[in-house]
Amino acid sequence: MGSSVRELAGATPATRDRYVDLLRVASLGAVVLGHWLMAAVTPDGVGNLLAVVPALQPLTWLLQVMPVFFFVGGFSHALSYRSLLRKRPEGSEDSVYSAFLRARLQRLLRPTMVFVLVWGAAALLVQLLGGGGGLTGVTLRMVTQPLWFIGIYLAMVAFTPPLLRLHERYGWGAFAGLAGAAVAVDVLRFVAGVPYVAFLNFAFVWLAVHQLGFLRADGRIRLRRAALLAGGGLIAATALVAFGPYPLSMVGMPGEKVSNMAPPTLALLAHGLWLVGAVELLRAPAARLLERPRVWRTVVAANGVAMTAFLWHLTAMFGVYGALLTLDVDLPEPASAAWWAQVPLRLALAAALTAALVAAFRTFERPAASAPVQGHGPLAALGATLCLLGVLGLSMVGFNGLLDGRTALLIAIPVSAPAAVAMTLGGWLLVERAGRGTP
Repeated sequence: MGSSVRELAGATPATRDRYVDLLRVASLGAVVLGHWLMAAVTPDGVGNLLAVVPALQPLTWLLQVMPVFFFVGGFSHALSYRSLLRKRPEGSEDSVYSAFLRARLQRLLRPTMVFVLVWGAAALLVQLLGGGGGLTGVTLRMVTQPLWFIGIYLAMVAFTPPLLRLHERYGWGAFAGLAGAAVAVDVLRFVAGVPYVAFLNFAFVWLAVHQLGFLRADGRIRLRRAALLAGGGLIAATALVAFGPYPLSMVGMPGEKVSNMAPPTLALLAHGLWLVGAVELLRAPAARLLERPRVWRTVVAANGVAMTAFLWHLTAMFGVYGALLTLDVDLPEPASAAWWAQVPLRLALAAALTAALVAAFRTFERPAASAPVQGHGPLAALGATLCLLGVLGLSMVGFNGLLDGRTALLIAIPVSAPAAVAMTLGGWLLVERAGRGTP
């Protein structure tokens, strides 16, 4: 792998925006580290460190960096779709759409499908043998939770062509329209008390951040605007939390009446704006750092396994805690001095186990051979929709209770784990079929 990384790094075109690759890896890495640090596991159960020590919640304003990943996604999707459009035969935008979906979803869904199948088989075996209690049950329920991010990302890919056309026509106005829709949703939710509208912000908030990536792709976020985004977003987020109905934490907290994450709120959008502005202000010094061959090789290597590491990092974390409990290693009271002293060991073990899982499954993250630019757009759209619903459903219901008919509400529809798995796999097969031009 070392030689291939050196070859890839050495073959990097001079025109490539290396900073985008760094942001992609750094944002996923921050999420992984945040999850490992927030877990407060004891022999009695699993808690959240931020609930144990509320004074630590301001740290989520640094560690909640998913907006950066979605911002980077918008940048990459714009470049990818425009590249395919330049290559298309005249009048074949339908084919370009299906080829775009397949190309963008390859490295996202192939490792996800493996993760779902491996964990599905393991959960089935555990429950057939009568297991599923204690930490095992918690693991089966929680390892799928990060899949929500993949579901949202799927929607971003699927909506890229129409939103890119809006961007090309209206520029900042398209972003303002989505942000304004997010404001309207929260006004209806918190002021008018209208039920159910809150879930619309899963689209409006994240797609607004995604739209900023289009603006960056066109060079329309320069230093002055980056400073306005950073300063304005930080002031707005602070004011909304201080004077509005929004909680301090930018990640979900157990038992809270209002979450900034599920569904996303205007406060989370403001948080995303300041993060995007902040990372853009750091672009120039980071670009100089990335010119160093060793630094760039590290980023290239990390990008090649980032999605696999993200998918399996909770598996590694629960594996470490399970081993410690099995070996009767004392798990101190969360946030105690002994607990903090044990943090480096737990992080090192989780990182080592994640690395082992990456070594086992990284081959599925390698891009498949590119297909001709052809396809069947409606079939691709149907497949992406099924994948989106299946992945979101699985993130909510988990694998615990696989044989008991347990369900979770997905947009007011009960979804079980078997149904979610079937939708995910069926959708992926449709995207693959459409991308090869076989409706």
